Amino acid sequence: MIRATRLLLAAAAAALLVSCGGSSDDDPSVNSMAATPTAYGRTAIWTVSGLNLDRGISLRITAGQCSGLAEVGEGSATQRQYSCRVASLGELVAQVDDASGGRLATLRVIVPPPVVRLTLAQGTIEVELDPVAAPVTVNNFLNYVNGNFYNNTIFHRVVAGFVIQGGGYAPGNPDPVFKTPTQPPIALESNNSLSNLRGTIAMARGSDPDSANSQYYINVVDNLALDYKSPQEPGYAVFGRVTAGMDVVDAISIVPTRAIPSLGLFDVPVTNVVVTTARQVR
Repeated sequence: MIRATRLLLAAAAAALLVSCGGSSDDDPSVNSMAATPTAYGRTAIWTVSGLNLDRGISLRITAGQCSGLAEVGEGSATQRQYSCRVASLGELVAQVDDASGGRLATLRVIVPPPVVRLTLAQGTIEVELDPVAAPVTVNNFLNYVNGNFYNNTIFHRVVAGFVIQGGGYAPGNPDPVFKTPTQPPIALESNNSLSNLRGTIAMARGSDPDSANSQYYINVVDNLALDYKSPQEPGYAVFGRVTAGMDVVDAISIVPTRAIPSLGLFDVPVTNVVVTTARQVR
């Protein structure tokens, strides 16, 4: 029991380092810090608690990246909050300084790769994204996810032994309806050493390499022909991989399909395969 208690205290000390000594009763002091959530691409709220915090304290990021750092609300002498959007993986460190720039406290958190869960009647698919290899593509995808754009969309292109593609259409009666509005198209990140292997997720696009917006696909088999070859054969940008639910992907890939030439669609499931929700779960 004593050993377990010591380990817990050691872990707490590693996460929050508070300076002590050399201060008066009127100087600001920090008793605790917390950050939630610390998920890539999401807004983190840093809460600082203590005494005399109205005497010119500030918070800054000393390791990692968290964009748009700003104080939230007016705060008080005992609690202040700051927000920023997490923009890097791994170690993220925030430091509280007093008015003279002296360190009062430091909080260290670890940011894992983001995970998005697609929920369907057939089951769930979880994809882990790679913002290191494909930062523009991952941020674009997360913007759609966290804006609820992918909720109630369908896999509108299903080709057995190739891919399942979604993110562009909603169910219609009887035909799919193009989903709008989309964000501006993004720059192609296909030359990132990620390959279109079975279970990877990548962005669909038009003939212009920099034309991807909301539509994505999941590779059912290794599709090396879709990889970057050269500027003349730029391929398609992989930005993550399925970590759970590949059996659901396989089941979707073999459903009966139909053609709708008037919409330029030729592999639409006869029965809608609907993504009821797409949610960032990490």
